[in-house]
Amino acid sequence: MAISIKVHGNPLSTATMRVLATPYEKELDHEFVIVDLRAESRAVTKYIAYEYADKGTQLIYQDPKKMAITSVWMEVDALQYDKIATTLGLELGYKPVVLGINPDATVVEENEPKLAKVLDIYGSRLVESKYLGGDYFTLADLHRMPIIHFLLGTQLKSSFVRF
Repeated sequence: MAISIKVHGNPLSTATMRVLATPYEKELDHEFVIVDLRAESRAVTKYIAYEYADKGTQLIYQDPKKMAITSVWMEVDALQYDKIATTLGLELGYKPVVLGINPDATVVEENEPKLAKVLDIYGSRLVESKYLGGDYFTLADLHRMPIIHFLLGTQLKSSFVRF
């Protein structure tokens, strides 16, 4: 009798490759389901925030107008900030630290001003409110935190000090 295992992940992820190698080596029947990890992670955070709204940090507003504001900032993160910040994280953090190769200076030069523009927009918003989504820490703030944490270990650290 064949054992069926579903492995969800991205084929470029070393963690996914590691998981896929295990059922292969064990000669187990398995199915690989490709997941867009960037898009999927936001869906998962929303699900958890709604499903467990009564636990821990609120992360979402129940009020429709406040939730709309938070949604706008989540879109800014997803469509404007994330790609630029991730590109810079790859060039300035991952390549030199993990791969031991120099960053592509052209890519860094192209993306630093783009990041500065988005950070200026965030800065303007944070003059008006305590957090991007309003008075409370929400998914709009949470979504951008992992890459900020990563970029704080690069030459871009000073770009975030003002926040």
